[in-house]
Amino acid sequence: MKYHELETNKNQSVKRVGRGISAGQGKTSGRGTKGQKSRTGHRKMPAGFMGGQRAIMQAIPKLKGFKSIHPKAQIVYTDALNELKGKVDNFVLADASLIANPYAKVKIISRGELKAKIELETQFASKSAVAAIKQAGGKYKQVAVPARQKQSKQD
Repeated sequence: MKYHELETNKNQSVKRVGRGISAGQGKTSGRGTKGQKSRTGHRKMPAGFMGGQRAIMQAIPKLKGFKSIHPKAQIVYTDALNELKGKVDNFVLADASLIANPYAKVKIISRGELKAKIELETQFASKSAVAAIKQAGGKYKQVAVPARQKQSKQD
């Protein structure tokens, strides 16, 4: 590209409205005639304002209860751990298809009989599940949710 091929845009000044008939945007300045929106300061109305009747937020129906923004822990039952051996963490559980995401919270709940001797490292476990693990000769350790590894930018 050469200097004479540069396309430049000159700085345009803001259109001056309401400066007489000959200016093209005189009299009502493109706001129409009468009404709240033609008056000065009409842009300072709150969101959802509907001209003095109840606001849109008050008019729409509400849902009962509430939804938590915190994701629920993925549940794993102790009888599903019989297939595993050695050290078991979120990644081993994900490889065994017992949980969907290894970077989410995992809770172990007691169900059935646990026979495998495992060293379990998850975020949560019920008291009865910890007792079942220790009774089978294993160990339980509470750990934090594993952090995702950051991807490096390739040049």
